[in-house]
Amino acid sequence: MFPRRRYILFQLTLILALGLSACASATGTPATPTPAVPSATPLPPTPTPPPLAAIVNDEWLTEEEFLAEVERYRAAQAALGNEIATDDAVPVVLDDLIAQILLAQAARAEGFELTEADLGSRMDALISDVGGADALTAWQSEHGYTDESFQSALKRAAEAAWMRDKIIETVPGTAEQVHAQQILLYNEDAARKVADQLNAGTKFADLAVLYDPNTGGELGWFPRGYLLEPALEETAFRLEPGQISDVIESGVGYHILLVVERDSQHQLSPDAYLVMQEKALVDWLAQKRAESDIVLAP
Repeated sequence: MFPRRRYILFQLTLILALGLSACASATGTPATPTPAVPSATPLPPTPTPPPLAAIVNDEWLTEEEFLAEVERYRAAQAALGNEIATDDAVPVVLDDLIAQILLAQAARAEGFELTEADLGSRMDALISDVGGADALTAWQSEHGYTDESFQSALKRAAEAAWMRDKIIETVPGTAEQVHAQQILLYNEDAARKVADQLNAGTKFADLAVLYDPNTGGELGWFPRGYLLEPALEETAFRLEPGQISDVIESGVGYHILLVVERDSQHQLSPDAYLVMQEKALVDWLAQKRAESDIVLAP
């Protein structure tokens, strides 16, 4: 169906891989902040700051924290069988950390506060999950964390996850959608001959089954922003039910579309709903980046 690739935020932070992001909105109090645990580092009253990787709206991302996260990312990828060069990891990690900081800042601006008690509860749950305090200490050491840096990362991740959930909760469960079928070929001449057959009166369904016996070319229902190939999506939303498109070239091949039906408010499938949530998050981050003062180290 050519759905959009998943946008996986926070893939770098192993804290979230342990399941803590899922409970980010379960604890934490919307209140006047009374910081009791480390957070994203504010600009301190000193003329000689440590080496920095970035400054995001006056909050520091230190070079030390950034490089440690780069190595954690590379190690996590290596465990999956993917050897990632440092130069390739750097932009991925930097983008992810800046996104976390922007989300965490927005959460605090919305009044979300992770108190010392909240953080303690999360730490207790994590200690239980990993098999005790010694096991957690060993894990922190293995992954380049101190107690302070680990709690700081955990706090920021929880704040960011709370804001992420707030953003995606605004996505409605219905949207304008079309139900379409396709005939996909990998040769332009063959696609033109099929188009001629359709114009001569051959039934679309007969040819669709011929070229795709498994699904009959079924694309199902999809909203705007769901397909990976914009040209297909644009064409599908231009057509009326029963209309057949001309040959459409894409990076995959040559397509001919039939719009079966359309609905201005059709229930999103679980997969399409996830894609729309991810799109809402990506769009929010793009706007927030444009509005923010982000300075990268030279």
